[in-house]
Amino acid sequence: MSFFQLLKKGNKSSGIAALANTVLAIIKGVAAIYSGSGTMLATTFHSLADATNQGFVFLGSALAEKAPTKRFPTGFGRVVNLFVLIAVIVISIMAYETIIKGWELIVHPKESTNIILNSVILIIAVIIDGLVLIKAAKEIAKETRTESSGGGVLISAFKNVRLASPPTRLVFYEDIIATFGAALALVTIVIAHFTGLYVLDGVGTILIGVLLIGIALKIGYENTIGLIGVSAPKEVETRIVDMILSDKDVVDIKNLRILQEGRKYHVESYIELREGFSLADADDIKFRVRDLLYTDPDIGDVVLGILESDGVITWDKGKI
Repeated sequence: MSFFQLLKKGNKSSGIAALANTVLAIIKGVAAIYSGSGTMLATTFHSLADATNQGFVFLGSALAEKAPTKRFPTGFGRVVNLFVLIAVIVISIMAYETIIKGWELIVHPKESTNIILNSVILIIAVIIDGLVLIKAAKEIAKETRTESSGGGVLISAFKNVRLASPPTRLVFYEDIIATFGAALALVTIVIAHFTGLYVLDGVGTILIGVLLIGIALKIGYENTIGLIGVSAPKEVETRIVDMILSDKDVVDIKNLRILQEGRKYHVESYIELREGFSLADADDIKFRVRDLLYTDPDIGDVVLGILESDGVITWDKGKI
């Protein structure tokens, strides 16, 4: 598969978000230079960080689709976790610079100019970041197979974001902060202009930096455990168990391990069959169950072993 074919399989949410934030970073940067607003500069850093991160993540999600090789037999699913961790480093650097800038503005407050320009750009930023956030929420609904519409899309996304792929989670978390940060910047700039409390410019800048640190810690933790290797969520485990036990000839599951590989799941299991099958028939049943599991788009690899039933139920609903 060529590099451009891989790019087509990259995470759409992160690709769209990278382009949107690149445009926003340029617009905000021009406004920050002309107005001298620290809060506007902070949101510029934020958009720049988001664009960089989401570009990295889009590339990582595309490379994660590369087919397994002899040297890497389980595939490249965890590559996306590595790229997200690189993005976390960028977020952390931007957060540090933002907080330093905010502190300077608190110690040496100064009036910003072009209030109308700043306000218009921040309103545009809220709208664009909000649209990207809704797009990410819809992507979460698609990946987690949940139905929602209207205002319920965001509520459903908050409930199910942990089940989404690492790139989609990153975009969702970052754009929550981006939308809130742009709105916060708008409020602080307007209040500072009309009240003369220019120190609020620095306070708003520091708050945005703190929010960046919070999102970096959360995303960093989730992708670190993903890079090490983490078991599938209970909801995914339940779905896979139901698929295995739906076969009329499977009576029990002796062992089951489901490992998350990027946005895909690696399934290893020993299944118990009804008594009396020949080895050839038992193999046919194993392949039938394997093929059924592969119909799930979230499953990337399946390894099954077969055993004759020992008459003792090992797997029950209490394990799920």
